[in-house]
Amino acid sequence: MSALEEALAAPATADPVRWAERVQGASMELSGDFREHIDITEGPDGLYHDLLQTSPRLSNAVASLTNEHVLICRQVDDLLAVVTAPDDTGAVDGIRDLGTTLLGRLVRHRQRGSELVFEAYQFDVGGET
Repeated sequence: MSALEEALAAPATADPVRWAERVQGASMELSGDFREHIDITEGPDGLYHDLLQTSPRLSNAVASLTNEHVLICRQVDDLLAVVTAPDDTGAVDGIRDLGTTLLGRLVRHRQRGSELVFEAYQFDVGGET
């Protein structure tokens, strides 16, 4: 995520082709990392399977995060589809808009995932004030 954020924030006016190549590379890396995240969480031995076995009450949260995976993959694919050599500032701005929207969704997804894990594994030791 940080590589994409840095690539998007870099100046594009001096060399838009180089800028787009950097954004594309960071987007491709993010795509691979996110698909690995999906395998780790949704796979047959994944985190969500374990969570649902131990805490079935969290099934709605798991379903929500699983649905987000589809949306995020679509956003990554959309970004990769438009990252070409931008020929004007409008193209750069559009790519930045797609990229920053994607990053925002990823941050929120990560937060919800953290909350899910906390909810599943928190221990009530009681007696403490």
